[in-house]
Amino acid sequence: MRLHRLDITAFGPFGAPQTVDFDELSAAGLFLLHGPTGAGKTSVLDSVCYALYGAVPGARQTGQGLGLRSDHAAPGTRTEIRLDLTVAGRRLEITRQPPWERPKKRGTGTTTEKAQSWLREYDASAGSWKDLSRSHQEIGEEITQLLGMSREQFCQVVLLPQGDFARFLRADAEARGKLLGRLFDTHRFAEVEKRLAERRRTTEAEVRAGDAELLADAHRMQQEAGSGVEVALPELKPGEPGLAESVLAWAAVARSTARERLTIAHCARTAAASAHAAADRELDDVREVDRLQRRFTAARERATRLEERADAHQEAQARMQRARKAEAVAPALDLRDLAGTEHRRAAAEEARARAGLPQTFADAGAPGLATAARKAAEELGGLESARRAERRLAELTTERASLDRQERADEDVLQEAEAWLAAWEDTRAGIESDIETAQEAATRAEQLAVQREPALRRLDAARQRDQFARDTDAAHERALAARERATEARAHWLDLKEQRLKGIAAELAAGLVDGEPCAVCGGTEHPAPARKVDGHVDRETEERALAGFQSADEERAEAERRLGVVREALAAATAEAGDTPTARLTQETEELEQRHAEARSAASGLHAAREAREQAEREHRRRTDAQQEAARRVASRASLREALDREKTGLEGELTQARGDAGSVSARAAQLERQVALLTEAADAVRAAEDTAQRLKEADARLADAAFRAGFDTPRAAAAALLDDAAHRELQRRLDAWQSEEAAVRAVLAEADTAHAAQRPPADLAAAERAAESAARRLREAASAQDAAARRCAGLDALSGRADRGVRRLAPLREEYDRVARMAGLAAGTSADNERKMRLESYVLAARLEQVAAAATARLHRMSSGRYTLVHSADRAGRGRSGLGLHVVDAWTGRERDTATLSGGETFFASLALALGLADVVTDEAGGVRLDTLFIDEGFGSLDDQTLDEVLDVLDSLRERDRSVGIVSHVADLRRRVHAQLEVVKGRTGSVVRQRGAVD
Repeated sequence: MRLHRLDITAFGPFGAPQTVDFDELSAAGLFLLHGPTGAGKTSVLDSVCYALYGAVPGARQTGQGLGLRSDHAAPGTRTEIRLDLTVAGRRLEITRQPPWERPKKRGTGTTTEKAQSWLREYDASAGSWKDLSRSHQEIGEEITQLLGMSREQFCQVVLLPQGDFARFLRADAEARGKLLGRLFDTHRFAEVEKRLAERRRTTEAEVRAGDAELLADAHRMQQEAGSGVEVALPELKPGEPGLAESVLAWAAVARSTARERLTIAHCARTAAASAHAAADRELDDVREVDRLQRRFTAARERATRLEERADAHQEAQARMQRARKAEAVAPALDLRDLAGTEHRRAAAEEARARAGLPQTFADAGAPGLATAARKAAEELGGLESARRAERRLAELTTERASLDRQERADEDVLQEAEAWLAAWEDTRAGIESDIETAQEAATRAEQLAVQREPALRRLDAARQRDQFARDTDAAHERALAARERATEARAHWLDLKEQRLKGIAAELAAGLVDGEPCAVCGGTEHPAPARKVDGHVDRETEERALAGFQSADEERAEAERRLGVVREALAAATAEAGDTPTARLTQETEELEQRHAEARSAASGLHAAREAREQAEREHRRRTDAQQEAARRVASRASLREALDREKTGLEGELTQARGDAGSVSARAAQLERQVALLTEAADAVRAAEDTAQRLKEADARLADAAFRAGFDTPRAAAAALLDDAAHRELQRRLDAWQSEEAAVRAVLAEADTAHAAQRPPADLAAAERAAESAARRLREAASAQDAAARRCAGLDALSGRADRGVRRLAPLREEYDRVARMAGLAAGTSADNERKMRLESYVLAARLEQVAAAATARLHRMSSGRYTLVHSADRAGRGRSGLGLHVVDAWTGRERDTATLSGGETFFASLALALGLADVVTDEAGGVRLDTLFIDEGFGSLDDQTLDEVLDVLDSLRERDRSVGIVSHVADLRRRVHAQLEVVKGRTGSVVRQRGAVD
């Protein structure tokens, strides 16, 4: 990949369009990107990354790309990045426009434009550009496929970020693993570890579930077998080896014991059944003898009772004969009782009917009462027309009262409508005033809302400016202190070094041996070797001073770096907020917020005021219509009232004549109706009483004649001998029972078996029943024991078969679990077979790290004059896992040590070598895509002149592979050494770029 041209518009600190010609810069192979802190050097690299991937490096991303726009750009200028590059032999042009908020074309406020992208390719044969795509997704996939790297890999390999590789050198194995995992995409190996672990947990859970089910079956078998099994169930847990064999062996013992117990129970049941049958036969014989003896005794007792009731039986027979004679008189008695009852009822009804008549009709007969009833009925018929007139008069009265109520209601409506309409103009004027006030407040709120957002942003920036100013002062003080400490430490180290050089002869003399040549002059005789004086400085003291100086120098560099970051942030906040004091901005913003809130509160009543106006207009129309309708009803009601009064006067004269002395026609009609009903009822009652008296006389004559013919002296005697149905049935039952009882007693006493049994000794039924019950109980117990033994055998057979099937089903699953567990343990580094405890992903990353260390060593040799070599270490670090260790071999001491022990300058060129080596390995991993343009961000200030020359020589050697390297640095010495430069200059209106080629 080679960059040719970059066009930046309204991006980051660049308000005006800027152009970077990378072809001119790359001609020298090495170019410098420099400028003051906060000018926008990093924004140049961000724009390259955004053009390729549609996003800036991870640490500087903002939501939806809205934060990429330059605050210095004109409102109508669209943010745009255009990059011309060659990748995989193709000349491409990528244009990116992030989303931005532009002013609305109509009205006030802003609207958000969507992001846009273009991809074009140069057609050399046609000499023109052709469009390829305008889809964000298609462009992203195409660039990723051509480069062979994700955005994270590109930012790590091409933009070589400041400090990342220095931290990589000092990091532990876990941190290195995360970085290498992102670059080399080894998550698939971690996914394999995860899948194996999940499969191991799944199969283990299945095996444990199967073992738990097997143990549950074993416990059920133990419960089924009871306490008859002498061998105890083995105490094992799910997942333990040998569980299946132990359970099956115990089940076989339990089944054998259960079958033996079933055989014993069967023999016991057979013996109990025989004894039970003999006891039942003996009980039947005793029961029969006892029954016959009790039968004979009962018959003798019944015969004795019959003899005692013989007199009562004869009296009952005589009573039955008299009752049968009296049955001939019964119809006459019933007829006489019915006639008497009817006569008494008719006489009472006559007396009741005469009691309600006037005194003039007290002695009148039935014909006279009927004649008076007909006269009253004729008079009642003549009152029907008067009744209709009375009902009509009541209706007229009701109608007249309704008209009065309607008139009063209409008068109320008219008065209320006139009062409301009189105040209508004032009400409408007040509502219109409220609407105008609310509209003015809404307009004022919109205007203040436009001013509010910029004021809030400026206030936030001012607060950040004040905080950054305080942070800058503190950082400046810390940087001065660190610089003083570093200067003092360097002077101390140089003083000790000079003292050691003065006494170096004593150190050399300490190693002289008589007869061996001197390392300085070569002589074998040493007549006067130098002696160490008081205060001699040895090598260890000098090295401690050097280490103290290096540590102080690193603290100084870190303090200056932090000071630069804080100053850059202060400049950005100052550019946003200006020089206005924060207190003043706070006061202005609070006033603006208060005015905006007041305007919004006043404008919130606009909708309510408009609704009030519509409601008032509807009420005005309703009141007007109600007033007109009430006036029409009042006019039409006068003529109707006069007609009702005329009709009422005529009906009142007619009714006065018809009702007589009664209060009303209805009262007079009610009197006549009651009189007709009483007279008619009395006439009927008199006729009924006369008829019942005649029938009673005839019934008495017939009764006397019937009693004489039946043999009774008087009708009363015949009535006394007569029995009702219940008494007759009871007497007949007693006679029949006597005869049946007598016949049954004679039959029992005549039986031969009964008489023979009565002569035998009394039977002992209780003893026979106890013997039979004891035999039955023993049989039930034997049968229950046999059934329990049979059920136990069947249950054990079923559970044993289920356990056997479970063992056969679990066998392949247990084998799979053993195999998966071994593989998961090896992949996770927890298995005993994995001696180095190295995970699968760590193993792959270790191989990549070994390649990176080999590639980095080739450059580190040149930068360190052959002193340092980077090597990969597979040793374990403490309790951690092995595979991602990184050590440096110092050729001066011959010792291997951790990269975290390197000094500041050594760490820089070691990390630079590591970054370049990593770029080569990632490039090869991506399919051999050439990376012809690289950027290195800062860190050169920690190098001395000689090391800086060696590092620049290594970077300059990259031209042999047709590469160009851009150095992002503040070091002033680099401006003299590197001629091709891209300078970023910041100003109050935004930053600009100035470019100078190698020949300028």
